[in-house]
Amino acid sequence: MRPDLYASRLALRARTADARTEMARAIAAAESPACEHVFTRTLFAEAHREAAAADTDTVLAGLSFSAKDLFDVAGQPTPAGSIVLAHAPAAPVDATAVSRLRAAGGALIGRTNMSEFAFSGVGVNPHHGTPVNPCDPITPRIPGGSSSGAAVSVATGAAFIGLGSDTGGSIRIPAALNGIVGFKSTARWVPADGALPLSTTLDTVCAMTRSVRDAIIAHEVLAARRVTRSTLPLAGYRLAVVKDLFFDAIDTPVAHAFESTVSTLRAAGARIEEIALPALAELPAINATGGFSAPEAYAWHRLLLERSGAGYDPRVAQRILKGAAMKAHEYIDLIQARAAWIARIEAAIEGFDAVLSPTVPITAPTIASVASGAERDAEFFRVNALLLRNPSVVNMLDGCAISIPCQTHGELPVGLMLWHAALHDDTVLAIAEQAEAALQQ
Repeated sequence: MRPDLYASRLALRARTADARTEMARAIAAAESPACEHVFTRTLFAEAHREAAAADTDTVLAGLSFSAKDLFDVAGQPTPAGSIVLAHAPAAPVDATAVSRLRAAGGALIGRTNMSEFAFSGVGVNPHHGTPVNPCDPITPRIPGGSSSGAAVSVATGAAFIGLGSDTGGSIRIPAALNGIVGFKSTARWVPADGALPLSTTLDTVCAMTRSVRDAIIAHEVLAARRVTRSTLPLAGYRLAVVKDLFFDAIDTPVAHAFESTVSTLRAAGARIEEIALPALAELPAINATGGFSAPEAYAWHRLLLERSGAGYDPRVAQRILKGAAMKAHEYIDLIQARAAWIARIEAAIEGFDAVLSPTVPITAPTIASVASGAERDAEFFRVNALLLRNPSVVNMLDGCAISIPCQTHGELPVGLMLWHAALHDDTVLAIAEQAEAALQQ
């Protein structure tokens, strides 16, 4: 793994590194074949200027970050991975998240590719090409989505922070598949102003990084708050493992990596108990009328679909149009059912500091198996459902979660997800930092 933001920032402050040199390295990575299809628009000249002018005493010290194509950048349209919004009016100001990263000294290197309108966990894009997961130098594999380009920008060294969004796992899925860190904070912490929405109920503005300590830095900037740090050892926390749902149809490499990780954490002193969470089985019935994403996306897209539907990714259009069928009373019932379900889950995990699960149950499939084309639609939707299943539990819970790499060296990346209910962010981050250290040993 390349040096993280934390270490690079220390080197800049000690004057053993130079911000312009660091930016030149980032741009070289962004221009390399590994970043083909990663950026929808690059901002290299501006990033050079921002890095050169940055104060090394700022939080981000002139180091590079990327922004998912659904965030407003002043003077540019916000296409969100589409072609139907390619010539939309330019945004007058930066999205709040972009503005906060810039104000903290970050240099925006470019806008990153994504699943069109953020409506897929797979990460393929028929308009701009699909970023290739750098974990396999031989076989092109999916990056995961919807924050596909953001993940690859971090994994290849083009960006220290990949700004993205997470509605059903769109930060944690690509983090797991690319072997990096993805933190989904409690949604209310970070304003979504200037971010094109998928589901206003479930959307979370958050980021991917190269380490947990970098995830803490990024979260503190994005949420404009300080994380409460803890000196408790792993033995000071009570952790749960839930087998319900999370292990259904799991790949053998993922199961082995997870069990090995649990053993490693126990050896490091962690107190881990397996618990049942039968309320997870209620989710299909709760979401039977369509869930939140389809109707909320349809409310935003309905007029654009009427005008420009032929320009949409057919798979995305198909999912959005399902939202047209939801009735008002079904939507209200869904809101109420979710609130009651959250209360049951929170009661069940009360007393535990975090829950451990595989982030996703599979390793990255090949791009060829899910690429655009009606003949591959069935496999695409099967993979998409598997990728979204585990992380979307936390979005439905309105909770917080982090994915950290846990695979054996030389194996395809596997993510360990540590999660809890809303506003447990600081505890989850503290445990993740110690878990990361134990796994790296």
